[in-house]
Amino acid sequence: MKRVVIGMSGGVDSSVAAYLLKKQGYEVIGLFMRNWDSSINNDISGNPNINDNICPQEKDYMDAKMVCDKLGICLHRVDFVKEYWDNVFTYFLEELKKGRTPNPDVMCNKYIKFDLFVKKAEELGADLIATGHYAKVVDGQLYRAFDKNKDQSYFLAYVNKEIFKKVIFPLENITKPEVRKIAEEIGLSTAKKKDSTGICFIGERNFRKFLSNYLPNQAGDIVNIQTKEVVGRHIGLMYYTIGQRRGLNLGGEHSRSYVVEKDLDNNILYVANGDENKYLYSTKVIINDFNFLTDETIKNCSCKFRYRQEDVRCVVSNISGNTLEIVYDKTRAVTPGQFCVLYDNEKCLGGGIIDKVFK
Repeated sequence: MKRVVIGMSGGVDSSVAAYLLKKQGYEVIGLFMRNWDSSINNDISGNPNINDNICPQEKDYMDAKMVCDKLGICLHRVDFVKEYWDNVFTYFLEELKKGRTPNPDVMCNKYIKFDLFVKKAEELGADLIATGHYAKVVDGQLYRAFDKNKDQSYFLAYVNKEIFKKVIFPLENITKPEVRKIAEEIGLSTAKKKDSTGICFIGERNFRKFLSNYLPNQAGDIVNIQTKEVVGRHIGLMYYTIGQRRGLNLGGEHSRSYVVEKDLDNNILYVANGDENKYLYSTKVIINDFNFLTDETIKNCSCKFRYRQEDVRCVVSNISGNTLEIVYDKTRAVTPGQFCVLYDNEKCLGGGIIDKVFK
């Protein structure tokens, strides 16, 4: 009997994934990861604010333990707080300082869930690794999940391809509603638990308030790139991303303005009016640190610049090593720092960080 170590998050997805593995005849062991110290979410001014509701990992652990007890699974616990800070949170802050739009979930998968977690699982004698992600592995190759609304291959494209040779995704062929139904039918305590939203270390608290604890606000002018006039004030470039409209607090003729550019040297946020203004669109990017999930030459394929975005047809040129030039159909609000993930139909070819955008 093969031993599978599964990441138990305390949510319904990993709960049902563990159940399905047991049903398939594996010896299943649960492993809960603590990646963030919620106590540091206190305001640095010393004000003991609402940290009780941020990353409630103790509650998640108890939920995971309850599920494992019901399924007859042993649950282990491991602490990756320091490693998460060094490899994920520090990256997040550094990218924001550069005026870019980081994706910490991608880095968490690369450095924590599919690296440190795997090493710990191997210490526990794992033959295989499993998680509650919606994705599929075929012959060691990452594919999209059956449930396209929940597919998470985008967030897994930066994982070392060798890892997928030992990974199982039990939810690969079922939908989220089916997962909920299974959980209810077998009486799992997580059946109706709300899905986590947002970034773990921020949770559902105010993004700007959280960031102000770590990065100083530097207010500056908002300038209309079409007319060059100052139309308002921003509270810090790190709080805005390309394509953003809400939260600009611009009235009158500028009420339908979108963020189109950041000038870090002069601390200016540029906006442009209109849903279809030319400053929102691009046709080419340079990708750095591309993580190849295939040994095949990549040329004509499709790409995604955001998790919920529809695929865009593209042509790929390898500039050197892991640096790619990608030319694509005109696309809105492509942003430096985001991840670009390439696909050949259902197969994920890999992903990398957007360095430069050409409009």
